[in-house]
Amino acid sequence: MSFKKGNRMQPSPPKLPLTPEEKQRLKASKVKLNDIALMELSELAFYLQTSIERAQYLRGLAEFQSVPSIGPKVSERVVQMGFYSLDDIKQTSGEELINRWEEQCGYWEDPCLEDSFRCIVHYANHPTSERTWFDFTDERKHYREQNGYPATRPTVSWKDIFNKTR
Repeated sequence: MSFKKGNRMQPSPPKLPLTPEEKQRLKASKVKLNDIALMELSELAFYLQTSIERAQYLRGLAEFQSVPSIGPKVSERVVQMGFYSLDDIKQTSGEELINRWEEQCGYWEDPCLEDSFRCIVHYANHPTSERTWFDFTDERKHYREQNGYPATRPTVSWKDIFNKTR
C-alpha cells in the first residue's frame, strides 16, 4: 500500500469514510490524508468540525492503514474491537486479536486475518519494520500447530456466512 516518490516509497493515502463536507474541510485546511494518522485528536476534530469520537475513529483507521500491507477492511475490524492507535495494540498479540474478533463476529475467519493482526502488533512494537501480513503466515501456522484454537471458537466459518448471503 505505497507508491514510489523519487527514490523512496511513500505510503498510499488511507481510505477513510469521510463525508463530502469532511473532505472539503480537510482540503480547505490543507490537511492531507497521510497526515491524519499523526494528528492530535483535538486538532483533527477541529479541522473536521466533528466530535473527538469521530476524529478518534478516523485517525484509528488511518493509523492502522499506515502499517505495510494493511488496508481499510482490516483496519476497520481493529477499530471495531476498540483499538484506536498502534500504542493501544502493543501489549496484545495476533492470536488474542483473532480470538476476540471471531468471538465478536460469531464465525471463524480466514486465517490471513490472523496474519494481518500479527503484522499490526509487530509493527506497533517495531515501527520501522517493513514486514507485511504474509510474512506472518509461517509464524501463525507454527503457533496453531502447537496451541490450536480456543474451545470457544465459533463453529461456523466466514465462508458459510458469506455463501448464504449470495
